Amino acid sequence: MARNQRKPVDPVLSAAAMLRRVGFMLLLMALPIFAMISRRAVVLIMPIGVSLIIIAALIDGGHRPVGQVNQRFAASPPVLATLVLAIWIAMSLIWTPYQDPAINRAISLFATTALGLAGYYAMPERMRSANLYLLPIGVAGAAVTGALIALATTRGEIPGIAPVALERGMALAVLAAWPAAAWMHSRGRDAQALTVAAAIGLMSLLAPSWLPLIAFVAGALVWGLAASYPRAMTAILATGTAVAIISAPLFAFIATPLGTGAAGSAIDALGIWRGIILDDPLRVVTGYGLEAVQRSRMAGELPWNAPNSLLFELWYELGIVGAVAIAIGLAGAVRAAARRQPILIPGGLACFASAFTFAAFGIASTQMWWITGLIVIALAFVAVTRGQFRTRRPKMVFPNRAGVEESTP
Repeated sequence: MARNQRKPVDPVLSAAAMLRRVGFMLLLMALPIFAMISRRAVVLIMPIGVSLIIIAALIDGGHRPVGQVNQRFAASPPVLATLVLAIWIAMSLIWTPYQDPAINRAISLFATTALGLAGYYAMPERMRSANLYLLPIGVAGAAVTGALIALATTRGEIPGIAPVALERGMALAVLAAWPAAAWMHSRGRDAQALTVAAAIGLMSLLAPSWLPLIAFVAGALVWGLAASYPRAMTAILATGTAVAIISAPLFAFIATPLGTGAAGSAIDALGIWRGIILDDPLRVVTGYGLEAVQRSRMAGELPWNAPNSLLFELWYELGIVGAVAIAIGLAGAVRAAARRQPILIPGGLACFASAFTFAAFGIASTQMWWITGLIVIALAFVAVTRGQFRTRRPKMVFPNRAGVEESTP
């Protein structure tokens, strides 16, 4: 009788698999939970987790070849717009009034982006389901942790955690909920996907401000609409994002004549933006340079009640060139993501809607914790996309008495 012989275990491949598993545990489980406690956890855990994944890829060679780049993709408008944006950021270091902090920020920005790109190429072509199931576990843990911390801080039991840090952790948890739900939905586990999303929704109800809840609701609405009308929602999000970014300064002139009062500080902030544009129209083209918003606020040159939004910060620092570049890049990225796996389109569009809501309505979108968190979420979606290779269960193969292999579905 023929006997099945087990393949010898390769300790090198086993070590690579272990390093990859630990890396994903840090990115998908530890990071969402520890982000509730400190924003520094994001910028500390992400490099360690991505580095472990890169080391594992170098050991077993399971990564995508770096030189295998589609020329059509490299010449696409989103990639070219991103390249223009990077060059413009580097050029803005020439005229920024805060050159030393701006140089440090540019180095951190480019280094983090390069690490994220290396993590993208280090991802295996086929992701194991065991690694991807870590994502919904981490999101559920973050939802429970965030809710408990929010309840404890309201009672004064945890005085050491600032509400701002908790809100930022909840923001990342809201974004991570969509790739987690998309993965569960792609595996046919809709009840578990709904449970994870509902847990994040309940957590956002306890947030220190209304922004996490608004961003979650925006993502949930987009998910529901994209599930029925994926092409229409892709076009609406891509076009709407580009139009909102490019035409943002017009809102300052349209809203300011309405006056203050019921509108409150939002109209006052737009009035400040209008005054900045009228005082120095040339800066609308060039911007004030990288790091200008935060440093100008600290130096008293920019009022603290100026708009706290990606739209304002982008125009103030990089001008029309940076605004057009990032508008083209984001619109192209939305359209490109919608051409991948159809089953993942609702989750991808929902995550983009939540992220843009956060950036447009108050999250410090140029700070490193936010950029690092977005890179982690992007890597999570890449991993979920590469986990869609199996569409049916594998066949069980076993030998019969004659030694001939038979298979059953």
